[in-house]
Amino acid sequence: MGLLLLLGLVLSTPTNLLPFGVVLLFSSLLGADYLWRARALARPYLGALAGVALAVIALGLWSVWHFDNVLDDVDNRSRFLVMPWAMLWVCALRPAQQSLWWGALLGLLATAVVAVVQVAGGLERAEAWTNAIVLADTTLVLMVVLVLCRPPQRWGLIMLGMVAGGTVILLSGSRGVWPALLMLLLAMTLSVPWRNGRFRLAILASMVAVAGTLVLAVPELREMTRLDELHSDVQRIERGDVNSSAGARLERLQVAWATVQERPWTGIGIGHFDNAMERLPVCRPSVQQAPRCDLGHAHNDLAEWAATMGLPGAVLLLIVYGLPLWLFTRLHRRSGESGFRGPAAAGILVVGTYVLCGLTQSMFAHQITASVYTTLVGVLAGLSLLDAAQRRRPASQD
Repeated sequence: MGLLLLLGLVLSTPTNLLPFGVVLLFSSLLGADYLWRARALARPYLGALAGVALAVIALGLWSVWHFDNVLDDVDNRSRFLVMPWAMLWVCALRPAQQSLWWGALLGLLATAVVAVVQVAGGLERAEAWTNAIVLADTTLVLMVVLVLCRPPQRWGLIMLGMVAGGTVILLSGSRGVWPALLMLLLAMTLSVPWRNGRFRLAILASMVAVAGTLVLAVPELREMTRLDELHSDVQRIERGDVNSSAGARLERLQVAWATVQERPWTGIGIGHFDNAMERLPVCRPSVQQAPRCDLGHAHNDLAEWAATMGLPGAVLLLIVYGLPLWLFTRLHRRSGESGFRGPAAAGILVVGTYVLCGLTQSMFAHQITASVYTTLVGVLAGLSLLDAAQRRRPASQD
């Protein structure tokens, strides 16, 4: 039930991950002895994930203390504690992987309904109960789980879920999610036991060509994907005008780089990237600030962590992505899967999705995306360990 609630409600209801959090807490308290005994199975990776979580929180607390900020700035970082906890919980209580898959499917279908209702009701971009960019990025994470954690003979439902997820992304108008979506389509072709590699690549090329043709040929789709707006933004940047969506992102990258050069070891303080923007004349407190001065973060993970926590923050972000990626790659090689599928493969793509989406969004500056990453990394790691243990058991009995 817990895994069903995890992805089933994260976007489709305003409660997000709260129901799963309640299940995680109370089942952990009631089954504390099971969690204690499961540490043997989780031990190879439990310490590594716990170490990352403590390092993230420690650096955040140091930044708060150094700049005399409030503890609320560390709130999203505290969610990293769920990463080792969720892995141990899965190893102890052994929930069915299919529950996670069904949750992803139901979550995509329900979120598609919400997105259609919002846009039909007059909203320019679907947002659900978050914002349009976070909605699109998290929807893609659900699609990753749907494709790579699939049970056998469920391709009809997978296609239905992919259409639902694509609809949400289209109605959100988010452009930063498209590279990660292309990565998912590539992984999808690798996970299907088709005849040979050339045939898989031909299928992928056909899918991309059809999607690209539709977007470019249908004005309504081109408007939804905001391609014309992107072209206009680029032209404005070339003229020196950064007062646009793409221009504001470029400007914030430049401010982040200047901040790192000025304060390489401490940054400007966790959660306070907008303070760095005050170096720009248009963003100074003494003038009428432009709307792009107050976006809350750098709209890029590496820029955000480096500018707010200095070079230690940048290195820590690489560990936050790199260590789980190493873990899932190692577990996938040991899984015995003939293709690119299973919980370890899903974990690799979840990390890859966050890396690519993090180029245009600060993924850990938002409660939903931060919580989904830390929870899913733990859950998928636990499922991968269970899968490996089940594969070893028959071999040892022969």
